[in-house]
Amino acid sequence: MFNHIMIGSNDIERSKRFYDAVLGTLGAGEPVRHKADSGHTRLFYRHAGCSFAITEPINGEEATSANGGTIGFKCSSPELVRQFHDVAIANGGKSIEDPPGQRDGSMGALHLAYVRDPDGHKLCAIYRAK
Repeated sequence: MFNHIMIGSNDIERSKRFYDAVLGTLGAGEPVRHKADSGHTRLFYRHAGCSFAITEPINGEEATSANGGTIGFKCSSPELVRQFHDVAIANGGKSIEDPPGQRDGSMGALHLAYVRDPDGHKLCAIYRAK
């Protein structure tokens, strides 16, 4: 359904350091750096047929996070959920909500961790037990 997700950043190099480390836990490599016609820098991380992008806002205004928005990253194990969380915290992210771990509910057993990136975007690492 999705081609890509793009978020804004107020410090593209800080975001690059954060996402290089965090998305590296999922197997994503170096992003493709693109200079838009407007002169703004964009970073495109590509992995497993998906793209996650970060951009300097082209309207010149400050980047803000979505109130109520969450970007979920699929993990292959509960251990990877914890690693994603810990790497995010070690690279300038902030742990939010409950500690990383298993949640039981109507969707079955899930392993979740929630963090905010340095620009305030809410990220979720998720492993769904089969």
